[in-house]
Amino acid sequence: MRWSQMHIPTLRENPAEADAPSHQLLLRAGFIRQLMAGHYSLLPLAIRVRSKVINIIREEMTAIGAQEFTLPAMHPAEIWRRSGRWEVMGDEMFRLKDRKGADLALGMTHEEIFTSLATELKSYRELPQMWYQFQTKFRDEPRAKGGLMRTREFTMKDSYSFDLTQEGLDRSFDLHREAYVRIFARLGIPAIPVEASSGSMGGSASTEFMCPAEVGEDFVVHCPSCGYAANIEKATSRLAPAADAADPGTPERFDTPEVRTIDDLASRFGAPADRQVKTLVYVLDEQLTLVLLRGDHALAEQKLADATGATALRPARPEEIQEALGALPGSLGAVGVTSLTVLADDALRGRTDMFTGANVDGVHLRGVNVERDIAVSTWADLREVASGEPCVQCGEPLQVQKAIEVGHILKLGTKYTDAFDVTVLDTDGTPKKIIMGCYGIGVERTIASAIECHHDDKGIVWPMSIAPFEAVVTVAQPDDEATASAGEQVYQQLLAAGVETVIDDRAERVGVKFKDAELVGIPLRVTVGKRGLADGIVELTDRASGETQRIPLDEIASCVRKGIDSAK
Repeated sequence: MRWSQMHIPTLRENPAEADAPSHQLLLRAGFIRQLMAGHYSLLPLAIRVRSKVINIIREEMTAIGAQEFTLPAMHPAEIWRRSGRWEVMGDEMFRLKDRKGADLALGMTHEEIFTSLATELKSYRELPQMWYQFQTKFRDEPRAKGGLMRTREFTMKDSYSFDLTQEGLDRSFDLHREAYVRIFARLGIPAIPVEASSGSMGGSASTEFMCPAEVGEDFVVHCPSCGYAANIEKATSRLAPAADAADPGTPERFDTPEVRTIDDLASRFGAPADRQVKTLVYVLDEQLTLVLLRGDHALAEQKLADATGATALRPARPEEIQEALGALPGSLGAVGVTSLTVLADDALRGRTDMFTGANVDGVHLRGVNVERDIAVSTWADLREVASGEPCVQCGEPLQVQKAIEVGHILKLGTKYTDAFDVTVLDTDGTPKKIIMGCYGIGVERTIASAIECHHDDKGIVWPMSIAPFEAVVTVAQPDDEATASAGEQVYQQLLAAGVETVIDDRAERVGVKFKDAELVGIPLRVTVGKRGLADGIVELTDRASGETQRIPLDEIASCVRKGIDSAK
């Protein structure tokens, strides 16, 4: 390829609308352009990178025996209603009607569609099956941002396994897990497998692959000592034993004027946060519910959803709270409340001599015995783990870091095969439900994550495996016939050696060419200039290290080939 003939619209300044490094660099280096919020055009360089990412994923899927499909992106509403997810997906699903008035949706994911195809499986002899595709997904994200990080239209590799037994599902899950580890290693992404919530997908087990990055929207809890890792929505930790005073017998009311927060009660009335019962009011599937935590703990909303099975979850509004409890936030409590469901975090079990609101504005209670004085309906792990808490496995301090979710694998069980009545005949001739797994990788988000891991102040530093080109031949003086001829010679030698090469033959200053090559992130740069050619030499520069070697002209192809092979 010739740079002079390619569409690579580089920019010198960061676009004002871009915050994440990957977003800035994809725009500046001429990989993408925005059409509207959450929708991007992929330009030629991005297409080359995307193709390499897809090829790596495809190779690893083929290696574990998965078969490739392509399914429709537009779905009839009926198939989503059958699984019960037409309503669950809410506003994030793009919905439309055809000319006959039939309800349709743009596919957010394809569990239902693959499951409908699985109805053609008839015998245990046809199992296991692993099916996958690369397909466009559509999600009406409320906060499309970060360039390719969170979009409303994106490519996903989604695969599905179909097994007869739980042991078979475990094997399919492990095969995908191992394949994902290899995929992200080949892509140059340091993804950490972590325990995660299954969310609206359902299922019994879930692992996310998280790429540590400051721009990430997720938080990963990680133990450097033993390797324990979990999404903040799933993580747990050890807690030191509580040092409660003796149970005083009955709760005592006391006035707390102008107290609105946990800190107010702690500083003005000697009530340490870890001895307060924090009362939150949520609406779970239209049901007002009290959620109790220790005063110094935060709620993990996904844990609340997982514990209750709620599909619609939101904090209650002040007027709803006042009507139900007679007080506003700041003075709320669950003592004596019997008309509402009460969920409590496990950290409150057995706690005595606690403080909580009295459901009267400006009044609190002291001396509360949680299990005696509060009618807890359900106990569950609801709290969010904090950095420095002891690891649940080894007791060493945990770290909490931001991360990007680049992959997710789940054991779905029979959630979808129940809905579609997918059975096969077992060895004894009786019908048996197929057990499913689901496994996803976002292709464009993976590209952005690779940049978040590999960039510097000059631009992108692509891993060799997914770089748009492996090498660029920079002709320093294209108007000099001898130099231009030597540049063409080097270009052809590299192509003959199987090197993916672009020649920068533009009539630009060499400094501009260097900056563009660094911005675009091509791993190796061969500079052909008059001064070096006088000695039969060209320069080979490594993008990652910045090191430059002087190489004899007749050895450059073999040196570049060797550098590429060692980098992959």
